[in-house]
Amino acid sequence: MSGTSEKKLVRIDVSSDTVCPWCFVGKKNLDKAIAASNDKYNFEIIWHPFQLNPDAPKEGIDKREYYRRKFGSQSVRMEARMSEVFKNVGLEYSLSGLTGNTMDSHRLIYFARQQGLDKQHDLVEELNIGYFTQGKYIGDHKFLLESAAKVGIEGADEFLKDPNNGLREVEEELKTYSGNITGVPYYVINGNHKLSGGQPPEVFLRAFQVATT
Repeated sequence: MSGTSEKKLVRIDVSSDTVCPWCFVGKKNLDKAIAASNDKYNFEIIWHPFQLNPDAPKEGIDKREYYRRKFGSQSVRMEARMSEVFKNVGLEYSLSGLTGNTMDSHRLIYFARQQGLDKQHDLVEELNIGYFTQGKYIGDHKFLLESAAKVGIEGADEFLKDPNNGLREVEEELKTYSGNITGVPYYVINGNHKLSGGQPPEVFLRAFQVATT
């Protein structure tokens, strides 16, 4: 018998929205924590939907204009702050392009999960990179399908074409996982250890330890 003990399982349920910059920062830090502790744990990461603005228009609205309307004079300071935060995780934050309704992106993320948790995780990365750093619009099916293709998701075009595909499941998850939370990102580790916000890697590492002891 070898002296090595079996790796413990860490299941992370993440509630997030695809237009939430702190959700992407949190993901980058979570990925760092996972990379630093892969020798100790097996990870199961499941992404769940949240909508910061369920009434956002499907056709999209200019990002800067949207933030100006929502936050007024604070929007410039917020942009500078997010640029700094993104720089710290090696990314360039961009407010170019449109923002808008995220339901189709959540339907696609749900669909990706049917083909594997790794594909779902990779899709979240692609969508975030495009939206936050390249001015891509989260409601644009062309962008959604390009992202799906990059991570090897099959049948995405056919799935997205019907607006009812995945809708009931996403709405159910919005109730089940997001009904009792007021902000994202929100993490539930092994069913009971809860964290919120774009936490640094060391906070995740401590949480893994607590959740498995």
